[in-house]
Amino acid sequence: MATIRKTITLSDTQDAWIKRQIARGAFTNDSEYIRDLVRRDQEGEAGLAGLKQAIAKGLESGVADTSLDAIWAEAEERASASDA
Repeated sequence: MATIRKTITLSDTQDAWIKRQIARGAFTNDSEYIRDLVRRDQEGEAGLAGLKQAIAKGLESGVADTSLDAIWAEAEERASASDA
């Protein structure tokens, strides 16, 4: 994978924050910290896209005639099955 050098400008507070993250051993350098932020943002966007698709699917499915009690019961059954 090719790497590209970027120049960014940070406030003193932001720079101090990154240095504290490095000092506590979470990252080895500034670049590693920034790459981690970008990765987490990418993962968040992917999760958000999945959530938007699920919402769209739910809206497209229309109104259900299932009672709230039945919906809760099904959800509890699913949760119990996933715990097993």
